[in-house]
Amino acid sequence: MATLLEWTALYALVCVLVGMGCCALRLLVGPSAHDRVLALDTLWMSGMLLAIVLGIRYGTQVYFEFAMLIGLTGFVSTVALTKFLIRGEIIE
Repeated sequence: MATLLEWTALYALVCVLVGMGCCALRLLVGPSAHDRVLALDTLWMSGMLLAIVLGIRYGTQVYFEFAMLIGLTGFVSTVALTKFLIRGEIIE
């Protein structure tokens, strides 16, 4: 019999995957580049949440380290894309 934590983790996985699908749809059909950057940033955060929920579900530390790497990479890429959209170049 499944415990409450297993059912909760499964529900969280489904919710995060639905959110990732919505972000992917906005990334593909977004009317402007700013909408696409925002959708990509939200997709990175959803990927990080997915790794955290999987870490809770399976009880291993590897997923939490992977979530930290996803978060750092997502932050740096969002800053680079935003700087490119504002100024037209990344490195001055």
